[in-house]
Order: sequence, then structure tokens, then C-alpha cells
Amino acid sequence: MSLITIVIILIIVGVLLWLANTYIPMDNKIKTILNIVVVIAVILWLLQAFGLFSGGPAISG
Repeated sequence: MSLITIVIILIIVGVLLWLANTYIPMDNKIKTILNIVVVIAVILWLLQAFGLFSGGPAISG
């Protein structure tokens, strides 16, 4: 996976998270949980994409 692909995916995830936080009415606790889950998922995906983490199911893109 190229670095450009990773950057584009990160931008898309960031924009989608921003849109969800801005335009979907949610309680602040739910927003916080959503943000934490997305950040953890992105960090695990990045670690797996760079070969630093091999646990869990393979996420290919």
C-alpha cells in the first residue's frame, strides 16, 4: 500500500468523522465514544499497514 493511498484514506476518514460530529445530532458522550473507537481503529490499521502489528484479522485495502 503506497503512502499516498494511506494519506488519502486518512483524509477521507477524518472528513467523515468531522461530518458526523458536525451534522449528526448526538449526545456528547456518544460523540466521544465514536471518536475514540475511530481513532483506535485507525491507529491499529496504520500499525498493520506498516507491518508493526500483526494481531487480529487482516484488513486489506
